[in-house]
Formats: sequence, structure tokens, C-alpha cells
Amino acid sequence: MGGAFGASVVRWAAVLILLPSAVRVYVAAEATNLRQSFEGLQNTVRCVVGKDPLSGHVFAFINRRRTQVKLLAWTRGGFTIVHKRLERGIFAFDFAAAASAHSVQIGADDLAMLLEGVDASTAKRSSRWQPEALKSG
Repeated sequence: MGGAFGASVVRWAAVLILLPSAVRVYVAAEATNLRQSFEGLQNTVRCVVGKDPLSGHVFAFINRRRTQVKLLAWTRGGFTIVHKRLERGIFAFDFAAAASAHSVQIGADDLAMLLEGVDASTAKRSSRWQPEALKSG
């Protein structure tokens, strides 16, 4: 796409990921070989993370150097992979926090912060109202 409209679409696409509240985000607790594509990441979801890759949830994988992230999600008709590589810096995600777990469940807001390089563990959050039905789930 050319012109100013095309540039703004690309800029917004990099920032905005909307996930329904029913969709969970699971980050693999150990570094993952990101040379894997669809089949390899599906197997990692099943065997390492212990979840169903067809569930509609989002699965995030970070490489050992923490310079790349891949997201895998089942969307209507097939899998979608989103791959982000940093040219400088690292993704702030504490693997040690999940030493005994195979994955860590995070919220969509945490995913957005991860992709933007914000350390979610030190971010200050203001309290928000949430329906009782969502608090227990």
C-alpha cells in the first residue's frame, strides 16, 4: 500500500492486538528454538506446554537470547504465526519465575508489554474493576 494511509495501517498493526477475554496467553517457560515453524511449534505446545494448540489460545515462545518472540494461534481455517525480532535490546520476561511450570499464563496487557519491551514485573498498574465471573477464571 502506498501513501500515508498505508503507512498508518502498518504502524497500527504493530501496536494493536485485540484478544477476547476468553482467550488465554501462555508463554513457554523455557527458551525455545525459534527456527521451528507451524508443525514444530504445535508439537511444543502439545508436548512441552501441555496444552491443545487448536484451543484458540495464544502461545508465545522466546528464544534463548531473548531477542525474538513467536506467537502461535489457531484462527479460523489455520494457524497464524507472529514473529518479532529486536534489532537492539532484549524482551523482558523472567524465565526463573516459572522454574517448576512448563508455561506461564499472562494477560493480553502483559503480552502487549512484552512485545513492546516493558518489564511487566516492575510496571505500576492502577486498579481496575472486573466482573466477578472473570475474577475466578
